[in-house]
Amino acid sequence: MDFGVLSTAGIAQKAFLPGIAASDHDVTAIASRDEADARAVAAEYGIEETYGDYGDLIANADVDALYVPLPNSLHAEWTKRGADAGLDVLCEKPLAVDAAEAREVVDYCQEQGVTLMEAFMYQYHPRTERAFALARDELEDVRSVTATFKYRLDRTEDIRLSPELAGGSLMDVGCYAVSVVRQALGEPERAYATAADTRDAGVDTELTGVLEYADGVTGRVSSGFDTEGVQRYRIEATNGWVEVQDAFDIPEGELSLEYRIDGRHGVETFAPADQFRLEIEHFADCVAAGRTPRTDGDEAIANMRVLDALSESAAEGRVVDLDS
Repeated sequence: MDFGVLSTAGIAQKAFLPGIAASDHDVTAIASRDEADARAVAAEYGIEETYGDYGDLIANADVDALYVPLPNSLHAEWTKRGADAGLDVLCEKPLAVDAAEAREVVDYCQEQGVTLMEAFMYQYHPRTERAFALARDELEDVRSVTATFKYRLDRTEDIRLSPELAGGSLMDVGCYAVSVVRQALGEPERAYATAADTRDAGVDTELTGVLEYADGVTGRVSSGFDTEGVQRYRIEATNGWVEVQDAFDIPEGELSLEYRIDGRHGVETFAPADQFRLEIEHFADCVAAGRTPRTDGDEAIANMRVLDALSESAAEGRVVDLDS
């Protein structure tokens, strides 16, 4: 599969392009608002075509699919522009600025007959798959899930601090924490959150939320830009727990997960794996076979509904009910 990449964003250079290089697929075109940036990245990665306009790439490049790592507020527009050209789209998370826009994008891609996948790369790592399998198959009566993704954002001028670009810690990294809770517990009934804007930027830079389920089951999520990095989740049940550290933006090298189930304590290790390569391969395989991706449009909408509820709760200081 030949990809076109819209933007020279950091995640494209540091993660997606190396993932492509490790796969059987190629990036043959890249665009940037400054074509000089596109040329520099193209020279480093051996990309054939460069463009100074995203629309020019879509109109003129001979590609099969788009990778969209643009700011959050531009995901919907450029995913639909790609669909107009008949291109399958791998879009960075979150797919849209809210659930209504996500639904619009999903419906649009379905009408155009293209495959759409949200790029939640952590779900394709073997350790994540094992953690969720342990929770699903061996934990009994899961009572709580706690998930945290925080890091120190030192740059004062950053798209993540822009309300116009749909920034904020919840949209940037809290979406991962929400995704974990939902994978383990399903869809919550209510949400409550508190947030702070410590940079006076107009977005949350710290957020903590509680997702409520029937029978007192809870999910707790935290995200932020103001502390040292923390990336972990823990799934707790009546007969044990599963815990993962360095859970999302994983470090290089061997990884592990720990559990205690029915009195049995275990630490499992995992050889290094490129979760971006695995994500790319899953996307390409689904396109080739006409299958629905694991992190498809409906999954994106469901995750976005919870993000919306947490954001609304933090803004209004009240519990928000999620309609079934």
